[in-house]
Amino acid sequence: MSLYREHGIVLRTYKLGEADRIVVFVTRGHGKVRAVAKGVRKTKSRFGSRLEPGSHVALQLYEGRELDIVTQAESVDHFRAIREDLDLLAGAQVMLEATDQVSQEHEPDARLYQLLLGALRTLAGTGGTLVVPAFLLKLLAADGVQPLVEQCAACGEDTPLVAFDLGAGGLLCRSCRSGIPVSPDAVDLLRDVLGGRLNAALAEPESEATREVTHLATAAMEHHLERRLRTVHALDHA
Repeated sequence: MSLYREHGIVLRTYKLGEADRIVVFVTRGHGKVRAVAKGVRKTKSRFGSRLEPGSHVALQLYEGRELDIVTQAESVDHFRAIREDLDLLAGAQVMLEATDQVSQEHEPDARLYQLLLGALRTLAGTGGTLVVPAFLLKLLAADGVQPLVEQCAACGEDTPLVAFDLGAGGLLCRSCRSGIPVSPDAVDLLRDVLGGRLNAALAEPESEATREVTHLATAAMEHHLERRLRTVHALDHA
């Protein structure tokens, strides 16, 4: 086995045996990594608290045949503000789940790692009602399926766009409309997020338009994944 160092964000964990956990990371240089953290469920564990979902850690691991082994973990970002706010924590969990579904094991994707890290830092810092939906839309773009928002996804015209169709791949004009009706304000926000004006979108207060974008971003991600985001719908029934 070879020893290597990495930076990673914990996506999720699950129990292994009586004292261990399997920890799933998205890393800067190794893609998604599953690793065993031995003894972390014991009260005297050296780094169990550093390996909670959402933690950003500097790691030392042994490369194994199926699962790597965590030998060292040091906190880089603990994101205390997220952990102390239930709404922020719920949003972070949605981003972690979506990343877990999109990322591929041992396929390096520094852009995906940096996208999640930036979103978590923004969520913990300035917050904002559109951090999570903006992340989902950016994640779709990074995965090669960015929704078309500047012109009609069906006919290509740049006339007023009034609907969002998941199958068509984005916004639609009046002549082509199908799917979900979209307000002009929501169209503007979608264009801000995907057109390089993200900071302007994140500064928007909660409104009907931001709620529309949240719904559209979630629906688009679930359509791409061909499954529901469990964390989103758990919140709906909380």
